[in-house]
Amino acid sequence: MPDAPSTAPSPTAAEDAALQSALAAAHTAVWGYAVVGAALPLEQREPVAAARQAHRDLRDRLAVLLTSRGVEPVGAEGGYALPFPVLSAVDAAVLAVTLEDGTSSAWTWVLDQATETGTRELGVAELGAAELRAVGWRTAAGRTPVTSPFPGLPD
Repeated sequence: MPDAPSTAPSPTAAEDAALQSALAAAHTAVWGYAVVGAALPLEQREPVAAARQAHRDLRDRLAVLLTSRGVEPVGAEGGYALPFPVLSAVDAAVLAVTLEDGTSSAWTWVLDQATETGTRELGVAELGAAELRAVGWRTAAGRTPVTSPFPGLPD
């Protein structure tokens, strides 16, 4: 009689769930940076384009990674609710900080759940990249301190 299929979760199930959260955060950031850019004058949009592209690249990389693991990548929402009205360049910078803080939180969870070295390396790199982008946006928003000692963790 053949063995029954295992019902035990995959050894990377928690890691995959955390990667799905990071992918969802990347989808949110791609959408949110369109709002950030719309609120800024044309001459101030270069960092927006760079950040949006970074999140697109990450989104695509995560989708490939999850697919290679046999996991259906989470899709983007049709739209997202803004946490506050974006009516000025300062509001746009604060939204960008919010987006990067959200991705930092997701990557912190990835690091907590990671079992594979490659996932930990990706998590560290992306957490660092999100914090670097957030520093520029905190500066633009006039927030201090501009750096977070523990990105992705609650204050």
